[in-house]
Amino acid sequence: MSMDTSLIFHIAAFGLILIGSAGIVLSTHLVRIIFGIALLEAGANLLLLLATYREGSSAPIIVDGHMPALMADPVPQALVLTAIVIGFGMIAFLIVLALRALKDLGDDRVDAGEEQ
Repeated sequence: MSMDTSLIFHIAAFGLILIGSAGIVLSTHLVRIIFGIALLEAGANLLLLLATYREGSSAPIIVDGHMPALMADPVPQALVLTAIVIGFGMIAFLIVLALRALKDLGDDRVDAGEEQ
């Protein structure tokens, strides 16, 4: 990955984190907050993968008794895969929670239950 590509990916990761954080903080609708959480999670996962990337590395697999000179670390990849699965479960739970709030309160706004 060249320097330009790496810079674009880092900017994209920080952009996802920024947009997700703004969506969480500035929105009053539950669905938009859930989308903000999903964007924040995607940005964090991308940033973790970018932080552990090494140019020219290969999979840590021994082929014909020869080990690659530069091997990629599989632990961050496993952590990101675990974070994706946990994030999917959390997003599914939040969607069900938002649908229940919409059914009970009649609105998906965060301040819908407050007395005017």
